[in-house]
Amino acid sequence: MSGSEGGGGVRLTGVKVFSATKAKEREELGESVTRWLRSNADLEVVERVVTQSSDNEFHCLTIVLFYREKSATA
Repeated sequence: MSGSEGGGGVRLTGVKVFSATKAKEREELGESVTRWLRSNADLEVVERVVTQSSDNEFHCLTIVLFYREKSATA
């Protein structure tokens, strides 16, 4: 993510990564993201990336949120 869309820069405060490999953890991943978003209501998600990968034994689901403080949008 370059952050230079449309000629202007997108200022980021941080990145939050959620990842799970076990079936039960993957099922609950959305709830974990929702809880984090609710407890960080002062943040605005500006980009998200969802990745699924697997091999013969493991299946991994990863959700990456790029965020900034809502006050930093001005």
